[in-house]
Amino acid sequence: MKRRDFIKVTGLGAVGATAIAAPAIAQSMPEIKWRMPTSWPKSLDTLYGGAEMMTKMVAEATDNKFQIQPFAGGEIVPGLQVLDAVQAGTVEIGHTASYYYFGKDPTFAFGSSIPFGPNMRLNQAWYMLGGGKQVLDEFYKKYNCISLLAGNTGCQMGGWFRKEIKTVDDLKGLKMRIGGFAGRVMQKLGVVPQQIAGGDIYPSLEKGTIDAAEWVGPYDDEKLGFYKVAPHYYYPGWWEGGPMLLAYVNLDKWNALPKYYQSVLEQAGAYANNWMMAKYDQANPPALKKLLAGGTKLHAFSPAIMEASLKAAKELYTETGATNANFKKVLESLSAFQGIGYQWYQVAEITYDAFMSRHPLA
Repeated sequence: MKRRDFIKVTGLGAVGATAIAAPAIAQSMPEIKWRMPTSWPKSLDTLYGGAEMMTKMVAEATDNKFQIQPFAGGEIVPGLQVLDAVQAGTVEIGHTASYYYFGKDPTFAFGSSIPFGPNMRLNQAWYMLGGGKQVLDEFYKKYNCISLLAGNTGCQMGGWFRKEIKTVDDLKGLKMRIGGFAGRVMQKLGVVPQQIAGGDIYPSLEKGTIDAAEWVGPYDDEKLGFYKVAPHYYYPGWWEGGPMLLAYVNLDKWNALPKYYQSVLEQAGAYANNWMMAKYDQANPPALKKLLAGGTKLHAFSPAIMEASLKAAKELYTETGATNANFKKVLESLSAFQGIGYQWYQVAEITYDAFMSRHPLA
């Protein structure tokens, strides 16, 4: 996509094509080079690909005057320390999942997904139009950064298990790689949560250091090879109904950017977000078929496990909100938006999807 086309598509046309002629823009744009560490291995052309797409759009929209170089997890900083590098100003921008940093403050979970939170569309709508970005950026200021929407995986899978999980008791003592705040919910059910970066999950499963692991969904999971060492594949990933990925920008670097560059960067993130959602919807169905053909055993979490998990999540939210004002404020914002959103979804969206899943056109 060329710069002028990108400007038109993303809504910058009023500025880029009307108010200021393109040559004038090019002449006034300073040359800026940033670095963007990510939390993803390069092998994942969805997650890392989203970061690459964002940087590509920025370059094309500015005639390569504003260049951002992406890096895989571990190339500059470890995959779970991207936020720290942005906060310190070691790098200008980072692409990551905010719930990786819940250990600093559980409020970070909301920037990606909380257990039994909204689906992909409702989460994005809350962030963009429901006050989500405002309450999150107010919190992120304490860490010297702001957020930009930069991806979403859609509802994820429940993960890979060495043995079949039929009851809540089967979860007790299970060592599971599970990211973010969801680990604390699982801990209430007896699971021993492990925070492990994507590139380290397979060897941990292979060595038996962990008994189970969740990542994203069929397309990414198949690439990482989890099916080879843990044959039982569960759904749904109730802890990630529609997890966002964010680009964190150092606040000082953001404020120093020309307004035009700020707009381009924000719209490039939005483009990468839409691209990533489409990529997963395109890639997951054939990937799941391939996994099943190769011997993967697909299971739904039992109703008892789902209900116990929901109960544990609600208990944890009450406990956390009682001592953390930031968490309580964001939870109230999200809960109000999600509640009315699902009321609407029951009217048309869910009914239609349920019917069509039973009656395909071909």
